[in-house]
Amino acid sequence: MRRRFMAGALCGALAVAAFTGCGIPERSDVQIDERREPAAEPGSVNGRPSEPPSRASSGADAAKFVANFLAAAAGEPDRAYYRVKQFIAPEAKGKLQEKQGSEVALTVVRPVDRPVFTGNSDGTTTVRIVVQQLGLLRTDGVLVPPVSTETQYEFKLRSASPAGPGDDGGGLFLLDPPNVLLLSDTALRDYYQGESIYFWNTARTQLVPDQRYLPLAVPAERRLNEVVKWLVGGPSDWLRPGVVGLPDRTEMINNATGGNGRWEVNLDMSSDDRARVDQLVTQLAWSLPELDGQLELKIRNNPAATADLAERRRSDPLYPLRQGPQRFGVYEGSVRPLDFTGESSGPVPVKPEENRNVVSAGFARAGEEVLAALVVKASGRQRLSIGAGANPVTLFAKSTDHGAFGRPVWLRAADPQQPQGLVVADGKLYRFNLSGQLTQVVLNLPAGEVTAVAASLDGQRIALIAGGALYVAAVNLDGGAVAVGPPRRVVTSLTGLSAVDWGGEDRLFVAGSGGRSAINEITVDGAVQTPIADEVGAKVTHLSAYPTNPTVQVPAGAFMYEANGVAYRSNPLDRIQPEQVLDVAPPPTGVRPGNPSAPFFLY
Repeated sequence: MRRRFMAGALCGALAVAAFTGCGIPERSDVQIDERREPAAEPGSVNGRPSEPPSRASSGADAAKFVANFLAAAAGEPDRAYYRVKQFIAPEAKGKLQEKQGSEVALTVVRPVDRPVFTGNSDGTTTVRIVVQQLGLLRTDGVLVPPVSTETQYEFKLRSASPAGPGDDGGGLFLLDPPNVLLLSDTALRDYYQGESIYFWNTARTQLVPDQRYLPLAVPAERRLNEVVKWLVGGPSDWLRPGVVGLPDRTEMINNATGGNGRWEVNLDMSSDDRARVDQLVTQLAWSLPELDGQLELKIRNNPAATADLAERRRSDPLYPLRQGPQRFGVYEGSVRPLDFTGESSGPVPVKPEENRNVVSAGFARAGEEVLAALVVKASGRQRLSIGAGANPVTLFAKSTDHGAFGRPVWLRAADPQQPQGLVVADGKLYRFNLSGQLTQVVLNLPAGEVTAVAASLDGQRIALIAGGALYVAAVNLDGGAVAVGPPRRVVTSLTGLSAVDWGGEDRLFVAGSGGRSAINEITVDGAVQTPIADEVGAKVTHLSAYPTNPTVQVPAGAFMYEANGVAYRSNPLDRIQPEQVLDVAPPPTGVRPGNPSAPFFLY
């Protein structure tokens, strides 16, 4: 599905008051400017500008000039150097060395404070910007890990007026430019559309989303072509261990074209397997969710498949979800259903004899069955109690004892006959199965304890907190084993990370400290960050979310967490009260009820 940046997105620390705002409306059709040279006034998408401001638009306002300079590279890559050089003084333009074609890449940064301006005796102004490096935005729309290591940039500004300082009519020019194309995180939100394209997992049973960014300046009629180019180019590097791309040496024949409900894609592709061709149509349907009508796929100019895009999305849903989530929590040592107005609730899918001495739990639906993993107390230590079956689950296997377990999670892409899950125990990551066996998962990470793990809705990606840092990684489930690909670090402004879960296909909910305890929403590449709970007040020790998805879309952005022994829920953000716990008898008169803890979703 197309990923729409939230209107309440965190506006980057770069002088919010002095620079740009963050109100971002929903997407609409792009207004196309056919002229070769940039328009004097940028086009817009439903009021959202598709091109960054020109140099002249900032006048002599130095703060606005810097904000606009950090947005100038946004847009179609082949014009990036042209746009940036409009901000650079004529005598300094040669200091920015141009690259061509696929070598064009934007250095995306998050300014961590307002820029510092210092006046000089020669009439120039020195600007210093402290930044956090987020990544390198390539021409294929992928934000790869940072290459630059600079924590600050410094350059000078001079008057652009022939009369020199004091004459504001000509605006400003930049001297001593950085030899990279800088792009602020605010500009990435403002001038790009977040996109999800899809690749099949290695078993070809599940589509897996891959995050990309498309400039809003790309005309509407070219969006189909850009997405097909991305699919032909293959998945992001970190995702490759868990998915398969198109056959080697696949190329586009001419451009993908269409309009008025008819679309055509022509590929030079080695595979003539009808099942593979049909799966490619499903990939295209979900990677182009805004398109309806007939898609004709040709292989070497020969018709290979024709499908109605909307019908294909209806017949082949992304995820095997049949109903919305149910909420549960732990109350006085047992898992209990939670009751909220307007939401469905159901009985605990575990026989009562197993539902004792519970610390935390993870449930998942698998067709008509329920997968259950309970962390239970055992003689001063803890163990996993693992089972699967029709509701309620009656047969359980026990793991070996450990000092402490984290929240167990199930991998939904695993063979339904051989369910697999992940859990953190004593600072290490383990996989578990229905036999109760725990097997350590080898991670290619610096030394440091693993403290949290979360699994995506597609079951092919995980998020980890290890050594105090946030990572994402692809999962390969071939042969019934669980192999984790090289983790990619996700940059965040939070420190002291303590909990993580998936809030959507390409978004994570992460708990940590931003001066005080908080929960942020962050994209899987770290580019876009939004505070969603900044008054937590204590370290978050447990976090569970229901990921927004195009199959069962409500409740959107729902999450629950525990801090300082107290459980909370979102929408509205409020404490979960004892009276919202079902199937428990009220305490005797004068006895204070306990607190619900470790809340989680069953879906």
